[in-house]
Amino acid sequence: MANTINTPVGASAPSSTASPTKSATETKDTFLKLLVAQLKYQNPMSPTDGTQFLQQTAQFTMVEKLEDIAKQSADLLTAQHNTEATAMLGRHVSATDANGKDITGIVTGMKITASGPSLKVGGVDIALGSVTEVDQPDQSTTA
Repeated sequence: MANTINTPVGASAPSSTASPTKSATETKDTFLKLLVAQLKYQNPMSPTDGTQFLQQTAQFTMVEKLEDIAKQSADLLTAQHNTEATAMLGRHVSATDANGKDITGIVTGMKITASGPSLKVGGVDIALGSVTEVDQPDQSTTA
């Protein structure tokens, strides 16, 4: 038969997930289209093994759940960074700015940017990841 597809769907799925520009929805749609095509064009004299079909479906479900876990982990990490930055308000910090210059002072503000939380120290915005030390402020400077 000229239209028979002999390649298992699982063999084609990694190439569609390897592309960083495709979204998870596009990858899922591609997988389902391949699965439907495999069922549609299978040889009626030797249909797809039911075990193989269930295995492919289970793999698809597993990948979908792993994508959900990865997204939840990323969201949790972002929330944790925001909480850490908020907790530094009023604290004395030492950090290195984008130019490599050491900056010390009291954190007077915090803002959330696309690259993560940013702290305001002495009128300069500093990325949370560049903080090297955090201390309680001197009591003589706050009084």
